[in-house]
Amino acid sequence: MRHMSSSTFFSAALCAAIATAAFMAGATPPREIRIPDAALGIADTLRVRALDDLTSWNVVESLTTQVGPRPGGSAADARAVQWAEVMFKTLGYDKVWLQPVSFPRWVRRSERGEILGDYAQPLTLTALGGSPGGTIEGEVVRFADLAALEAAPAGSLAGKIAFVDYRMSRARDGSGYGPGSRTRSRGPSAAIRAGAIGYLMRSAGTDSHRFPHTGATRFDEGLTPIPSAALSAPDANQLARLAQLGNTLRKPARVRISLDCGWDGAATSYNVIGEITGSQHGLRDDVVVIGGHLDSWDLGTGAVDDGAGIGITMAAGHLIGRLPKAQRPPRTIRVIAFANEEHGLYGGKAYADAQAANVARHQIVAESDFGAGHIYAFNSNAAPHARGAIAQIAAALKPLGIETSEKGGPGPDVGPIAEKGAIWGWLAQDGSDYFDLHHTPDDTLDKIDPAALAQNTAAYAVFAYLAASADGSFGSAPKTPAAAP
Repeated sequence: MRHMSSSTFFSAALCAAIATAAFMAGATPPREIRIPDAALGIADTLRVRALDDLTSWNVVESLTTQVGPRPGGSAADARAVQWAEVMFKTLGYDKVWLQPVSFPRWVRRSERGEILGDYAQPLTLTALGGSPGGTIEGEVVRFADLAALEAAPAGSLAGKIAFVDYRMSRARDGSGYGPGSRTRSRGPSAAIRAGAIGYLMRSAGTDSHRFPHTGATRFDEGLTPIPSAALSAPDANQLARLAQLGNTLRKPARVRISLDCGWDGAATSYNVIGEITGSQHGLRDDVVVIGGHLDSWDLGTGAVDDGAGIGITMAAGHLIGRLPKAQRPPRTIRVIAFANEEHGLYGGKAYADAQAANVARHQIVAESDFGAGHIYAFNSNAAPHARGAIAQIAAALKPLGIETSEKGGPGPDVGPIAEKGAIWGWLAQDGSDYFDLHHTPDDTLDKIDPAALAQNTAAYAVFAYLAASADGSFGSAPKTPAAAP
């Protein structure tokens, strides 16, 4: 999972400002759109039904039990694609198909870390996705944060191992993840520039368990990658104490890291797509897109990241599909189980590229990829003429304990098509404990609260149904490429 950028918080305001400027320049404003009262009544029924429905739980239980961990391009990933195709059909979707997605494959085989010398002991660590393999040993140099490492002079870490000891902060909206993920993605390149032979970091997480958090890193072009790994929080504490002791005794701490991992050719997986066909000729080619990502890291079973999102959105579409034909929304509900989000949004990018000519037919897009915590807020960057309909959706969500927010943004995999001009919806999950589990062996089914999962399902069912029932467009349109300077 990748959390949204803070820059997306202002998308709705920017959209409104552009529309206002056009109106003042003499353009005719679009017709205000609304959601019919009949659809609002059906949404109330959907909400009540979803809160008592077990489909989302059954789906995530099946995925995590029958498939388990499913890194992109692995044999388990291939089983997950087959599982998703069957599950969509079992849940009664009208149309199910696969979209190929190709990418380089990274594999983890084994990993080990240890402190050497007078205080010899093992370290609990895990390779960062994208790290090369290799065995290295050297003096450890601790840095309080990424900025301190980036300020290290070139050559100052020659023959040494950089250790960034940044502690991520806990937040309901996950905002502490930004600095933590940057430490993971940019730290190895900064270490290489300073001459380091290896890179260690305190895991980007908020727990105190002896579980390291993996996640993808990258190496800037022109740099030779070095073994890079994340330490569990207790091991980061231990190494920090030993580094300080080494400084006091003028006998620096030394560490050995042995990683057997690396890139292993190319792979092809699939976006698995299911549709509940819209009821109105002329509008059924318009789609409301919801979904999650099918792949996961290999340490846990991918329950909260992102089996929960798969269960929530598959179940939401299923509940809409069970409505009598006369009550189906005019537009189509499209649910996507995206491929290989964890190594670079490959499924989301492939979908956006394939749909570039159809951006305007995307009524709205939203993704569940932040666990299964209670949804507490809703927002959208819908055009000003659609704000009334968005307010109606917000009112329908309020009985679920969901308030309107001024911030938000698209989920990771729908981000690429949002960048092309699709309107997004944001259903904010409480992520207070999400980064206790994220990318760890502790990401397992027992961490999901069935009641919270059902609340999520109800929210997505109401949101998708009402968005598909509005009497006009929310404003999706291809973005005009920026003019060359």
